[in-house]
Amino acid sequence: MNPEDFIQAYEGALATQEWNQVEPLVHREACVTFSNGAVHKGKGDVQRAFEKNFSLIEDETYSITNVHWVYKGNETAVYLFDFHWSGIIDEKPASGGGRGTAILVKENGRWLLLTEHLGPRAA
Repeated sequence: MNPEDFIQAYEGALATQEWNQVEPLVHREACVTFSNGAVHKGKGDVQRAFEKNFSLIEDETYSITNVHWVYKGNETAVYLFDFHWSGIIDEKPASGGGRGTAILVKENGRWLLLTEHLGPRAA
């Protein structure tokens, strides 16, 4: 798997809305910041946050587009991206999106998400 393959795998895993599909792609020391400013540190905290989102948003779709590679090395990769999600919350259509930054590290031959920071789109 290369960093580009990681993005496809991550996007696909998120689409399942099942943590057991996402978990193998997340580093044990992961730190994820959601677009609402909530910061989740460590795999356990990230798991709780993702599972909460999975339970709140029914039939969610999530896409990653406009990927810009800041750096791709043998053990580390950094990219910027646009994200968009849509689904049903409390029986009503809901959606959102913004701009993100992610840092991947290669550990034991596998690319893993170390950091993801989601925020609003740039003006």
